Amino acid sequence: MSSTVVTRQGAQKTKITTRAQRASVEAAETERKAKFYGTRKPNPALAEAKKRGKLKMSTEPKEGAANPDQNGGVVQLKDIYGSAIAATELVRGPTGLVYDEKFAEHRCLWDDGYPECPERFTRVLERCRELKLVERCAVIEPRMASEEEVLTKHTPEQLEILKSTRGSQDVAALEELSSHYDAVFIHPSSYDCSLLSAGSTIELVDAILEGRVQNGMAIIRPPGHHAMKAEYNGYCFFNNVAIAAQHALDKRGLKRILVVDWDIHHGQGTQRMFYDDPRVLYFSIHRYECGTFWPNLRESDFDCIGEGAGLGYNFNVPLNRIGMTNGDYLAIWQQLLLPVALEFDPEMVLVSAGYDSALGDEKGQMEITPAFYPHLLSPLMSLAQGKVAVVLEGGYCLTSLAEGGALTLRALLGDPCPLLVEKLQPPCESMQQTILNCVHSHRPYWKNLQLNATYGLEELNNVNPQPNFHQVIQYYVQQEPKPEPVRYETRHCYPVQASEEKNRIEERLAMLQIATRLTFPATRVCYVYDDLLLEHRNLHEDLHPEQPQRIARIFSRHEEYKLLPRMKRLKPRHATTDELCLVHSRQHVNVIRRTVEREEMKQVADKFNSVYFHPKTFECATLATGSVLQVVDEVLNGQSRSG
Repeated sequence: MSSTVVTRQGAQKTKITTRAQRASVEAAETERKAKFYGTRKPNPALAEAKKRGKLKMSTEPKEGAANPDQNGGVVQLKDIYGSAIAATELVRGPTGLVYDEKFAEHRCLWDDGYPECPERFTRVLERCRELKLVERCAVIEPRMASEEEVLTKHTPEQLEILKSTRGSQDVAALEELSSHYDAVFIHPSSYDCSLLSAGSTIELVDAILEGRVQNGMAIIRPPGHHAMKAEYNGYCFFNNVAIAAQHALDKRGLKRILVVDWDIHHGQGTQRMFYDDPRVLYFSIHRYECGTFWPNLRESDFDCIGEGAGLGYNFNVPLNRIGMTNGDYLAIWQQLLLPVALEFDPEMVLVSAGYDSALGDEKGQMEITPAFYPHLLSPLMSLAQGKVAVVLEGGYCLTSLAEGGALTLRALLGDPCPLLVEKLQPPCESMQQTILNCVHSHRPYWKNLQLNATYGLEELNNVNPQPNFHQVIQYYVQQEPKPEPVRYETRHCYPVQASEEKNRIEERLAMLQIATRLTFPATRVCYVYDDLLLEHRNLHEDLHPEQPQRIARIFSRHEEYKLLPRMKRLKPRHATTDELCLVHSRQHVNVIRRTVEREEMKQVADKFNSVYFHPKTFECATLATGSVLQVVDEVLNGQSRSG
C-alpha cells in the first residue's frame, strides 16, 4: 500500500519529472511544427524587389505635398491585414437595448387615429418580450440629452419652442403650433420624450464605443431623421441619429461613420446635416416616385450626392414605384451599399431603422417581409468590427413593425437569419434603372463602382442593338407651392386602408409569421481536423504550393485566435467507396487506390493536370471526403448551425 504522505524530496522529484515531461512534449511539438510548417528561406529576388519598392516610395511625394522634401522620406502604408490582426483578441460582446416606458406618453391629443402612436413603441417591445429577447440583452439606462448635445445639430430657437410646450394643458394652442410644421403633433410630454430619444441614442452609441456592448438597438420615439436644423418635420423634433453621430465625431474621435436609412421616407434632415461632411456616409433608400411622394423634394433624387468635401458621400436610392420586394432591396445591398461600405471602411454603423418599408404599411406600400430585415442587417454587422447601433424611426403597420423590429434585435443578438418563406424575386426593371443611375452618379468617387464598362459617343452612334447601354434619364414632378402663410393639416392627414385590405394583409403576415422558423441549433460552429491529412505531400517538389503547411497553418491560426474552444470538434472518418462513387466512377476510385501502392507514382501523376501522389494519398483523400460529409451531416441534422 502506497503512502499518501508527500515529502519534500518526493515533491521535488515530482517537479523534476513534470518539467521533464513538459520539456519532452514541447520538443515534440516544436519538431512537429518544423516538420509541417517548414522554415522560410530568404529569397534574394524578393528581397531585392522589396528594396526597390521602398526606395521608390521614399522618393515619391505625398499627395498634396509641395515637394518631396516635405515627406521626410517616410511613407505610411495601410496594412491590409491590420483588421485581422486587431481582431486576434476580439470576442463578441453582449447586445445592448435601450428603451423607456415614458415613450408611450407622446400621443396626438386631437386625432386618435394618428399613425405615429404609442402602440408603435409598445407593440415592438411586447414582441421582443414574447421572443424572450429582452432578457438576453444588456439593458442600457436611458437618459435625456443635454441642451448642449441637442444644439450640436439644432438651433436654440427650435429647442426653446418645444421646451415652451412642456407640460402645457392648452390643447388648442398645441394644435395651432403643430400646424406650422409638416406632419407634426405636439404633446405636453413631447419635449421630454424627444430629449429622452436623443439621449438614449447617444447612450447606446457610447456603450458600443466604450466596449460595454458589441451592438445594440434603441426602441424609442418620437423618431428623428426628418428633423432639420431649424424645423420640426415628419413626426420628428430632434434628429436622434444625427445628434449621436455628431457626438461620436466630436467626443469619441471617430472619423468614418456609415448611416444606413431604410425608412421608406427620405431622411432629408440627416442628409442636410452631413451633406458636406466626408466623415459621415449617408445612404438612404426611400420611396420617391419622381418627387410625387412625401417629402416631395428634388434633393431626394440619385444625383444629389453631397457637396464640397462631402461630394460622393451622400447616397440616395429613390424608389420610383410601389411594390418593391426583398429581391429589389437585396440588389441595392449587393450592387451599391456593400461595395461602397467596404471601401469606406466605417468605424461605426448607425441604422435609421424605419419599418414603413415593410409589407402592409399604408404609407410605404412595399413588399419587404419582416423576416427579411435580419438579412439586411447581417452584412452590416461585418463592418466596423461589429459596432452597429439600430435606432427606431418609422413604421405604421403595427404587426409588421413589431415583427420586423423584434427580428432585427434577434439578429443583433447573433441568431441566424431565418429562411425566407416566399421565393426571392429578381430586381424589377425600375430598380435596375435606379441602381445604374446611382452607379453613374457616384462612379467618379468610388473605386468599387468603377467595375462597369462605359461607352462613348462613337459606340452610342454605331453599336446596334444596345441592350447593355444604360442611359440616365431623370424625371421630377414639381409640386405646386403652398400658399403663404403655410398651415398644415393636423387631423386625418394620412392614408387609411380599407378594412378588407387590412384583413388581407393581416392574414398574409400571420401566415408568414407561422411559417418562419426561428429555432436553430445551440452549437454555432463545428469542425473536423486530423494530423493524418498532413501526410499527403509532394515527394519530388518541396515547394509545391499544395503542401501540408496549408492546413497546418490554418489550424495554428485558429489556435492563435482562440477559436477552437468555442467550436465543436467532430470525429473524422474515411468516406466509403459507395460515397466516393456518388460522383466518381468506380474505375477512377480504384486507379487512385492502386496508384499509391506502386512505385511509378510520379509517372502516373504526370498523366493528370496538377496532381501528385504519395503513399498516403488515398488514405488522406478518403479522410478529407469523409470529414466533409461529417460536417454536412452535422449541419443538416440540426446539430450545428455551420461548420
